[in-house]
Amino acid sequence: MSAAEIIFERVGNLGRIILNRPKALNALTLDQVHAMHPQLDVWANDDSVGAVIIEGAGEKAFCAGGDIRALYEACKAGQMEYVASFYRDEYRLNRKIKTYGKPYIALMDGIVMGGGVGVSVHGRYRVATERTLFAMPETGIGFFPDVGGAYFLPRCPGKIGLYLGLTGARLKAADCLHAGIATHYVDSARLGELRAALAQADDVKAVLDEFHRDPGPAPLAAHGAVIDRCFAASSFNGVLAALAAEGEGFAADTLAAILAKSPTAGKVAFMQINRGGALDFDACMGMEFRLSQVYAPAADFIEGIRAVIIDKDGKPVWTEAASDEAVTRAFATIPACGDLTF
Repeated sequence: MSAAEIIFERVGNLGRIILNRPKALNALTLDQVHAMHPQLDVWANDDSVGAVIIEGAGEKAFCAGGDIRALYEACKAGQMEYVASFYRDEYRLNRKIKTYGKPYIALMDGIVMGGGVGVSVHGRYRVATERTLFAMPETGIGFFPDVGGAYFLPRCPGKIGLYLGLTGARLKAADCLHAGIATHYVDSARLGELRAALAQADDVKAVLDEFHRDPGPAPLAAHGAVIDRCFAASSFNGVLAALAAEGEGFAADTLAAILAKSPTAGKVAFMQINRGGALDFDACMGMEFRLSQVYAPAADFIEGIRAVIIDKDGKPVWTEAASDEAVTRAFATIPACGDLTF
């Protein structure tokens, strides 16, 4: 890894992390994950560091996902040792962020997807801007919303989390606040000023609260009743039927979005998110790791990456939907594939 791909620096009381791959929309690599682990430990044990802040280089993206091109090649080649290392170490980092003893502040300026969600949403504070574009689009590449989606999605208000996980819907700042994904809103033009204030702050929350502004109404709020009604169904197919019964407009658009994605991934995500609501964080991450070892090498994941990232034809050919019984059995019999030790 080039040292320039991730930058660690001190700014007053802050430990600052910059994901520095702007041409790749700051997609997270395994080398970056490995670099962040020890640095967070160093700052955790340094009394002169009051908080950690993470941001992406450039104006387009905080972090638009993980380095799935590398995963694609590894899965095609059957290199499951790499695949296991990628997910195990990424999920360990997610847990480190979730349990970090000092304030961890993510400046979610620009695109925030996939791996970028994992290094932001579990932090204590998440700052959205007018450029924020958040999504968990994994079912669109034949996977499930991981990096802790099993934990944070079912804890969004109502059934919003399940809606996000099944549709890959893209949220801007107001909706991020409405869904509990962001904790604060700050105009991007003031981020430098915010960083400078945080660097001198004894009370991080007080500074964030001072800079916070109302981003306006959340468009998603207007559809809350439909979302809660349809996504309360007891099965993935039940959600589809409920949306179809609603008729035109938002429900029809939502149904079309889900139907365009891998049907097996949709069923896995439905069960993952519903089960995650009753599990603690570590249990969710363990479940996701084991699921990753089953579904990363599966045909839909490889095909989804091909269609969206490699060939970019946008025309994935999905396998036939697994039965509900088959998905349930998969959850019950997922191989360990290595110990996920935190």
